[in-house]
Amino acid sequence: MIDFAALADQQLAGGTLSVAQGLDILRSTDADLLDLVAAAARLRRAHFGNLVKVNYLVNLKSGLCPEDCSYCSQRLGSEAPILKYSWLKSDDAVEQAGHGISGGASRVCLVASGRGPSNRDIERVSGIVEDIKSSHPGVEVCACLGLLKDGQAEALREAGVDAYNHNINTSESNYAEICSTHTYADRLETIEHAKGSGMSACSGLIAGMGESDEELVEAVFALRAIDSDSIPVNFLMPFEGTPLGQDWNLTPQRALRILALARFACPDREVRMAGGREMHLRTLQPLALHIANSLFLGDYLTSQGQAAAEDLAMIKDGGWQIVGQHDERESADAEHERPVIRERGAGTAAPANA
Repeated sequence: MIDFAALADQQLAGGTLSVAQGLDILRSTDADLLDLVAAAARLRRAHFGNLVKVNYLVNLKSGLCPEDCSYCSQRLGSEAPILKYSWLKSDDAVEQAGHGISGGASRVCLVASGRGPSNRDIERVSGIVEDIKSSHPGVEVCACLGLLKDGQAEALREAGVDAYNHNINTSESNYAEICSTHTYADRLETIEHAKGSGMSACSGLIAGMGESDEELVEAVFALRAIDSDSIPVNFLMPFEGTPLGQDWNLTPQRALRILALARFACPDREVRMAGGREMHLRTLQPLALHIANSLFLGDYLTSQGQAAAEDLAMIKDGGWQIVGQHDERESADAEHERPVIRERGAGTAAPANA
Protein backbone atom coordinates (compact mmCIF):
# COMPACT_ATOMS: atom_id res chain seq x y z
CA MET A 1 0.00 0.00 0.00
CA ILE A 2 1.37 3.40 -0.97
CA ASP A 3 1.93 5.93 1.82
CA PHE A 4 0.15 8.99 0.43
CA ALA A 5 1.25 11.24 3.28
CA ALA A 6 4.89 10.41 2.49
CA LEU A 7 4.18 11.01 -1.19
CA ALA A 8 2.82 14.46 -0.34
CA ASP A 9 5.97 15.14 1.70
CA GLN A 10 8.04 14.17 -1.34
CA GLN A 11 6.15 16.56 -3.62
CA LEU A 12 6.20 19.41 -1.11
CA ALA A 13 9.98 19.00 -0.94
CA GLY A 14 10.19 19.48 -4.70
CA GLY A 15 10.05 15.84 -5.77
CA THR A 16 8.91 14.53 -9.13
CA LEU A 17 6.13 11.96 -9.35
CA SER A 18 7.26 8.73 -11.03
CA VAL A 19 5.25 6.58 -13.42
CA ALA A 20 5.04 3.83 -10.79
CA GLN A 21 3.69 6.29 -8.21
CA GLY A 22 1.15 7.61 -10.71
CA LEU A 23 -0.08 4.10 -11.36
CA ASP A 24 -0.27 3.47 -7.60
CA ILE A 25 -2.57 6.48 -7.27
CA LEU A 26 -4.92 5.24 -10.01
CA ARG A 27 -4.92 1.69 -8.64
CA SER A 28 -5.41 2.56 -4.97
CA THR A 29 -8.39 1.08 -3.16
CA ASP A 30 -11.61 2.72 -2.04
CA ALA A 31 -10.49 2.10 1.54
CA ASP A 32 -7.52 4.41 0.89
CA LEU A 33 -9.51 7.10 -0.93
CA LEU A 34 -9.80 9.58 1.93
CA ASP A 35 -6.09 9.24 2.69
CA LEU A 36 -5.37 10.02 -0.97
CA VAL A 37 -7.66 13.06 -0.93
CA ALA A 38 -6.15 14.32 2.33
CA ALA A 39 -2.62 14.04 0.93
CA ALA A 40 -3.57 15.77 -2.33
CA ALA A 41 -5.31 18.48 -0.31
CA ARG A 42 -2.01 19.31 1.42
CA LEU A 43 -0.49 20.08 -1.99
CA ARG A 44 -3.52 22.07 -3.08
CA ARG A 45 -3.51 24.22 0.05
CA ALA A 46 0.27 24.70 0.00
CA HIS A 47 0.04 26.33 -3.41
CA PHE A 48 -3.49 27.80 -3.52
CA GLY A 49 -4.69 28.14 0.06
CA ASN A 50 -8.47 28.12 0.28
CA LEU A 51 -9.01 29.84 -3.08
CA VAL A 52 -11.16 28.53 -5.93
CA LYS A 53 -10.80 30.03 -9.39
CA VAL A 54 -14.11 30.29 -11.22
CA ASN A 55 -14.11 30.14 -15.02
CA TYR A 56 -16.99 30.75 -17.40
CA LEU A 57 -17.46 29.39 -20.95
CA VAL A 58 -18.93 31.40 -23.83
CA ASN A 59 -19.48 29.28 -26.94
CA LEU A 60 -18.97 31.77 -29.77
CA LYS A 61 -19.72 29.29 -32.58
CA SER A 62 -21.40 25.96 -32.00
CA GLY A 63 -21.52 22.73 -34.00
CA LEU A 64 -20.71 21.78 -37.60
CA CYS A 65 -17.03 21.06 -36.97
CA PRO A 66 -15.14 19.25 -39.78
CA GLU A 67 -12.96 17.29 -37.31
CA ASP A 68 -13.87 13.75 -36.26
CA CYS A 69 -12.90 13.73 -32.56
CA SER A 70 -14.91 10.76 -31.32
CA TYR A 71 -15.82 12.28 -27.94
CA CYS A 72 -17.26 15.53 -29.29
CA SER A 73 -20.91 16.40 -29.84
CA GLN A 74 -19.86 18.99 -32.43
CA ARG A 75 -17.82 16.54 -34.54
CA LEU A 76 -18.22 15.70 -38.19
CA GLY A 77 -21.20 13.34 -38.48
CA SER A 78 -22.48 13.94 -34.95
CA GLU A 79 -26.17 13.22 -34.52
CA ALA A 80 -26.32 14.77 -31.05
CA PRO A 81 -29.24 17.25 -30.91
CA ILE A 82 -27.11 20.22 -29.87
CA LEU A 83 -27.47 23.92 -30.58
CA LYS A 84 -25.84 24.89 -33.88
CA TYR A 85 -25.12 28.52 -34.75
CA SER A 86 -22.52 30.70 -36.40
CA TRP A 87 -20.54 33.46 -34.71
CA LEU A 88 -22.19 35.40 -31.91
CA LYS A 89 -22.21 39.15 -32.32
CA SER A 90 -19.82 40.97 -30.02
CA ASP A 91 -22.64 42.49 -27.95
CA ASP A 92 -24.14 39.05 -27.35
CA ALA A 93 -20.75 37.59 -26.39
CA VAL A 94 -20.11 40.45 -23.95
CA GLU A 95 -23.56 39.96 -22.42
CA GLN A 96 -22.97 36.24 -21.95
CA ALA A 97 -19.55 36.86 -20.43
CA GLY A 98 -21.12 39.35 -18.04
CA HIS A 99 -23.38 36.68 -16.59
CA GLY A 100 -20.40 34.56 -15.62
CA ILE A 101 -18.40 37.49 -14.28
CA SER A 102 -21.31 38.59 -12.09
CA GLY A 103 -21.41 35.04 -10.71
CA GLY A 104 -17.79 35.22 -9.62
CA ALA A 105 -15.81 34.21 -12.71
CA SER A 106 -12.39 35.83 -12.96
CA ARG A 107 -11.65 34.17 -16.31
CA VAL A 108 -13.90 34.01 -19.38
CA CYS A 109 -13.17 31.26 -21.90
CA LEU A 110 -14.15 32.10 -25.50
CA VAL A 111 -14.60 28.94 -27.56
CA ALA A 112 -15.40 28.36 -31.22
CA SER A 113 -15.88 25.05 -33.00
CA GLY A 114 -13.83 24.20 -36.07
CA ARG A 115 -10.40 22.97 -37.08
CA GLY A 116 -8.91 26.39 -36.53
CA PRO A 117 -9.57 30.08 -37.11
CA SER A 118 -9.09 32.07 -40.28
CA ASN A 119 -7.33 35.42 -39.99
CA ARG A 120 -10.77 37.04 -40.25
CA ASP A 121 -11.92 34.92 -37.32
CA ILE A 122 -8.90 36.13 -35.33
CA GLU A 123 -9.93 39.73 -36.03
CA ARG A 124 -13.50 38.95 -34.95
CA VAL A 125 -12.39 37.34 -31.69
CA SER A 126 -9.91 40.14 -31.05
CA GLY A 127 -12.75 42.64 -31.23
CA ILE A 128 -14.84 40.59 -28.81
CA VAL A 129 -11.92 40.39 -26.39
CA GLU A 130 -11.41 44.15 -26.50
CA ASP A 131 -15.12 44.73 -25.87
CA ILE A 132 -15.17 42.31 -22.91
CA LYS A 133 -12.13 43.88 -21.32
CA SER A 134 -13.52 47.37 -21.88
CA SER A 135 -16.75 46.39 -20.08
CA HIS A 136 -15.06 44.28 -17.40
CA PRO A 137 -11.57 45.59 -16.63
CA GLY A 138 -9.39 43.07 -14.87
CA VAL A 139 -11.10 39.93 -16.15
CA GLU A 140 -8.87 37.32 -17.74
CA VAL A 141 -9.75 36.02 -21.20
CA CYS A 142 -8.82 32.57 -22.47
CA ALA A 143 -9.42 31.69 -26.13
CA CYS A 144 -10.02 28.20 -27.51
CA LEU A 145 -10.29 28.34 -31.30
CA GLY A 146 -8.55 25.18 -32.49
CA LEU A 147 -5.29 24.80 -34.36
CA LEU A 148 -3.38 28.07 -34.82
CA LYS A 149 -1.35 29.15 -37.82
CA ASP A 150 1.77 31.29 -37.79
CA GLY A 151 1.14 34.79 -36.45
CA GLN A 152 -2.34 34.11 -35.07
CA ALA A 153 -1.22 33.56 -31.48
CA GLU A 154 0.65 36.86 -31.55
CA ALA A 155 -2.45 38.65 -32.88
CA LEU A 156 -4.59 37.24 -30.07
CA ARG A 157 -2.02 38.20 -27.45
CA GLU A 158 -1.86 41.73 -28.83
CA ALA A 159 -5.66 41.94 -28.58
CA GLY A 160 -5.46 41.12 -24.86
CA VAL A 161 -5.99 37.35 -24.73
CA ASP A 162 -4.32 36.10 -21.55
CA ALA A 163 -4.39 32.34 -22.12
CA TYR A 164 -5.00 29.85 -24.90
CA ASN A 165 -6.74 26.53 -24.31
CA HIS A 166 -5.86 23.55 -26.46
CA ASN A 167 -6.26 20.21 -24.72
CA ILE A 168 -4.13 17.22 -25.63
CA ASN A 169 -7.19 15.17 -24.57
CA THR A 170 -5.40 11.83 -24.31
CA SER A 171 -1.94 10.29 -24.54
CA GLU A 172 0.13 10.38 -27.72
CA SER A 173 0.01 6.58 -27.86
CA ASN A 174 -3.81 6.63 -27.76
CA TYR A 175 -4.48 9.69 -29.93
CA ALA A 176 -5.14 7.89 -33.21
CA GLU A 177 -7.93 5.97 -31.46
CA ILE A 178 -9.97 9.12 -30.88
CA CYS A 179 -9.22 11.31 -33.91
CA SER A 180 -8.03 10.87 -37.51
CA THR A 181 -8.37 14.39 -38.97
CA HIS A 182 -5.44 15.88 -37.07
CA THR A 183 -2.57 14.53 -34.98
CA TYR A 184 -1.25 14.77 -31.47
CA ALA A 185 1.74 16.64 -32.92
CA ASP A 186 -0.63 19.24 -34.42
CA ARG A 187 -1.97 19.92 -30.94
CA LEU A 188 1.47 20.27 -29.42
CA GLU A 189 2.43 22.72 -32.18
CA THR A 190 -0.52 24.97 -31.34
CA ILE A 191 0.34 24.89 -27.63
CA GLU A 192 3.89 25.97 -28.51
CA HIS A 193 2.52 28.79 -30.70
CA ALA A 194 0.46 30.01 -27.73
CA LYS A 195 3.36 29.82 -25.28
CA GLY A 196 5.71 31.50 -27.74
CA SER A 197 3.37 34.49 -28.04
CA GLY A 198 3.35 35.06 -24.28
CA MET A 199 -0.09 33.61 -23.63
CA SER A 200 -0.50 31.24 -20.71
CA ALA A 201 -0.86 27.61 -21.79
CA CYS A 202 -4.12 25.95 -20.75
CA SER A 203 -4.14 22.29 -21.71
CA GLY A 204 -5.82 19.29 -20.17
CA LEU A 205 -7.36 15.92 -20.92
CA ILE A 206 -10.57 13.94 -21.17
CA ALA A 207 -10.80 10.83 -19.01
CA GLY A 208 -13.19 7.95 -19.52
CA MET A 209 -12.59 7.26 -23.23
CA GLY A 210 -11.44 3.69 -22.63
CA GLU A 211 -7.82 4.64 -21.98
CA SER A 212 -5.62 2.45 -19.78
CA ASP A 213 -4.01 3.52 -16.52
CA GLU A 214 -0.69 3.73 -18.35
CA GLU A 215 -2.19 6.02 -20.99
CA LEU A 216 -3.69 8.28 -18.33
CA VAL A 217 -0.33 8.62 -16.61
CA GLU A 218 1.31 9.26 -19.98
CA ALA A 219 -1.17 12.06 -20.73
CA VAL A 220 -0.78 13.75 -17.34
CA PHE A 221 3.00 13.55 -17.52
CA ALA A 222 2.86 15.08 -21.01
CA LEU A 223 0.94 18.02 -19.54
CA ARG A 224 3.67 18.35 -16.94
CA ALA A 225 6.32 18.28 -19.68
CA ILE A 226 4.67 21.01 -21.77
CA ASP A 227 4.38 23.13 -18.63
CA SER A 228 0.65 23.74 -18.83
CA ASP A 229 -0.28 26.53 -16.41
CA SER A 230 -3.85 25.30 -16.00
CA ILE A 231 -5.04 21.73 -16.46
CA PRO A 232 -8.74 21.15 -17.14
CA VAL A 233 -9.61 17.57 -16.24
CA ASN A 234 -12.69 16.68 -18.26
CA PHE A 235 -14.68 13.50 -17.80
CA LEU A 236 -16.27 12.06 -20.93
CA MET A 237 -19.84 13.17 -21.47
CA PRO A 238 -21.22 10.34 -23.64
CA PHE A 239 -23.49 12.19 -26.06
CA GLU A 240 -25.89 9.98 -27.98
CA GLY A 241 -25.09 10.24 -31.65
CA THR A 242 -21.30 10.14 -31.16
CA PRO A 243 -18.95 7.12 -31.34
CA LEU A 244 -18.44 7.15 -27.57
CA GLY A 245 -22.09 7.73 -26.78
CA GLN A 246 -22.40 4.43 -24.91
CA ASP A 247 -19.15 4.66 -22.94
CA TRP A 248 -19.57 4.87 -19.14
CA ASN A 249 -16.16 3.93 -17.76
CA LEU A 250 -15.91 6.14 -14.68
CA THR A 251 -17.05 6.03 -11.08
CA PRO A 252 -16.92 8.96 -8.66
CA GLN A 253 -14.00 7.29 -6.91
CA ARG A 254 -12.10 6.83 -10.19
CA ALA A 255 -12.72 10.48 -11.08
CA LEU A 256 -11.25 11.56 -7.73
CA ARG A 257 -8.14 9.43 -8.32
CA ILE A 258 -7.64 11.02 -11.74
CA LEU A 259 -7.83 14.50 -10.22
CA ALA A 260 -5.37 13.39 -7.54
CA LEU A 261 -2.99 12.11 -10.21
CA ALA A 262 -3.01 15.54 -11.85
CA ARG A 263 -2.43 17.26 -8.50
CA PHE A 264 0.48 15.02 -7.47
CA ALA A 265 2.10 15.26 -10.90
CA CYS A 266 1.65 19.04 -11.13
CA PRO A 267 1.37 20.27 -7.53
CA ASP A 268 1.61 24.00 -8.25
CA ARG A 269 -0.62 24.11 -11.34
CA GLU A 270 -4.25 25.09 -11.57
CA VAL A 271 -6.17 21.81 -11.69
CA ARG A 272 -9.73 22.34 -12.89
CA MET A 273 -12.58 19.88 -12.50
CA ALA A 274 -14.20 20.55 -15.84
CA GLY A 275 -16.78 19.05 -18.18
CA GLY A 276 -18.63 16.00 -16.93
CA ARG A 277 -17.88 16.59 -13.24
CA GLU A 278 -21.58 16.61 -12.35
CA MET A 279 -22.40 13.25 -13.97
CA HIS A 280 -19.23 11.44 -12.87
CA LEU A 281 -18.15 12.95 -9.53
CA ARG A 282 -21.78 13.48 -8.56
CA THR A 283 -22.09 13.87 -4.77
CA LEU A 284 -18.29 13.76 -4.41
CA GLN A 285 -17.87 17.13 -6.10
CA PRO A 286 -17.35 18.96 -2.77
CA LEU A 287 -14.65 16.43 -1.87
CA ALA A 288 -12.99 17.04 -5.24
CA LEU A 289 -12.47 20.69 -4.33
CA HIS A 290 -9.90 19.51 -1.81
CA ILE A 291 -7.86 18.41 -4.84
CA ALA A 292 -8.87 20.78 -7.63
CA ASN A 293 -8.65 24.54 -7.16
CA SER A 294 -10.69 25.57 -10.18
CA LEU A 295 -14.00 24.85 -11.92
CA PHE A 296 -16.30 26.04 -14.68
CA LEU A 297 -19.40 27.85 -13.49
CA GLY A 298 -22.74 26.84 -14.95
CA ASP A 299 -23.09 25.40 -18.45
CA TYR A 300 -20.58 23.92 -20.89
CA LEU A 301 -20.27 24.22 -24.66
CA THR A 302 -23.21 22.03 -25.69
CA SER A 303 -24.49 20.59 -22.41
CA GLN A 304 -26.08 22.03 -19.32
CA GLY A 305 -24.07 22.02 -16.14
CA GLN A 306 -25.07 22.20 -12.51
CA ALA A 307 -27.06 25.31 -11.63
CA ALA A 308 -24.65 28.19 -11.03
CA ALA A 309 -26.27 28.89 -7.65
CA GLU A 310 -25.49 25.29 -6.60
CA ASP A 311 -21.86 25.67 -7.71
CA LEU A 312 -21.47 28.84 -5.68
CA ALA A 313 -23.15 27.27 -2.64
CA MET A 314 -20.84 24.26 -2.91
CA ILE A 315 -17.81 26.54 -2.86
CA LYS A 316 -19.09 28.58 0.07
CA ASP A 317 -20.26 25.58 2.11
CA GLY A 318 -16.85 23.97 1.77
CA GLY A 319 -15.19 26.98 3.38
CA TRP A 320 -13.55 28.03 0.12
CA GLN A 321 -13.16 31.56 -1.18
CA ILE A 322 -13.61 32.58 -4.80
CA VAL A 323 -10.61 34.30 -6.36
CA GLY A 324 -11.23 38.04 -6.45
CA GLN A 325 -14.05 38.07 -3.92
CA HIS A 326 -14.16 38.75 -0.20
CA ASP A 327 -15.12 36.01 2.22
CA GLU A 328 -18.91 36.14 2.26
CA ARG A 329 -19.08 33.97 5.39
CA GLU A 330 -18.50 37.19 7.32
CA SER A 331 -21.66 38.78 5.94
CA ALA A 332 -24.34 39.45 8.53
CA ASP A 333 -26.97 39.26 5.81
CA ALA A 334 -26.39 35.64 4.86
CA GLU A 335 -29.59 33.86 3.83
CA HIS A 336 -30.59 30.57 5.42
CA GLU A 337 -33.02 28.01 4.11
CA ARG A 338 -35.97 27.31 6.37
CA PRO A 339 -37.36 23.82 7.02
CA VAL A 340 -39.91 22.70 4.44
CA ILE A 341 -43.07 21.37 6.03
CA ARG A 342 -43.73 17.74 5.10
CA GLU A 343 -46.83 17.29 2.98
CA ARG A 344 -46.26 13.75 1.70
CA GLY A 345 -45.93 10.22 3.04
CA ALA A 346 -47.40 9.08 6.37
CA GLY A 347 -50.74 10.69 7.18
CA THR A 348 -51.27 12.04 3.65
CA ALA A 349 -52.51 10.81 0.31
CA ALA A 350 -49.25 11.83 -1.39
CA PRO A 351 -46.50 9.23 -2.03
CA ALA A 352 -43.53 9.13 0.34
CA ASN A 353 -40.14 10.64 -0.52
CA ALA A 354 -38.45 7.27 -1.02
